Amino acid sequence: MHKLSGYIKLAADTYFEETGSSELNAHWIAEFFQDYGLQDAYPSQSLVNFANLVQKELTRNEEQAAKKTRLCLDKIIDSTK
Repeated sequence: MHKLSGYIKLAADTYFEETGSSELNAHWIAEFFQDYGLQDAYPSQSLVNFANLVQKELTRNEEQAAKKTRLCLDKIIDSTK
């Protein structure tokens, strides 16, 4: 059995790869939750709470990507001066 944090990261990464969106779809996360047997593996974990954790991971990933992009653009701009 994987750690819950591993499932959260897997769900966020898979969702972004499949959709290119950082706004989680309720039907998609419900299917993921069921398909990966999370209700059985973590009976105290609610779908809503899991979805919130995955959305938080998606948002964090998006913010990190934006930060990296800004840093790269700053380096490009600085190198042309």
